[in-house]
Amino acid sequence: QVQLAESGGGSVQAGGSLRVSCAASGYTSRSYTMGWIRQAPGKESEGVAAIDSDGSTGYTDAVKGRFTISRDNVKNTLYLEMNSLKPEDTAMYYCVTALNRMIAIQALRVLHRFAYRGQGTQVTVST
Repeated sequence: QVQLAESGGGSVQAGGSLRVSCAASGYTSRSYTMGWIRQAPGKESEGVAAIDSDGSTGYTDAVKGRFTISRDNVKNTLYLEMNSLKPEDTAMYYCVTALNRMIAIQALRVLHRFAYRGQGTQVTVST
């Protein structure tokens, strides 16, 4: 049974940093594409970052140069390092997978449709 459990969210001032984590269980996460999506109140969810089984990554334009997605294949854990945070980054962040092997930049467009999603972790950035 695929399970994804996010942690590490919180509140930070603009310009600060946070790292969110996603512990995967029930499957071998390194074999599949994974990603992060976010959803702000009243808005649709959007793909933020993706990483495929080869380690290639993709980012939405709004976070390029500020966010870094990575994975620890031994710990079966996905990370999102977020720097230079802005108030518009405020959202619930979800870890997702669809147990496929899509190339990261292609997966980024459809992350919000991936079948498996964790419970989310809240990130709040204040001015």
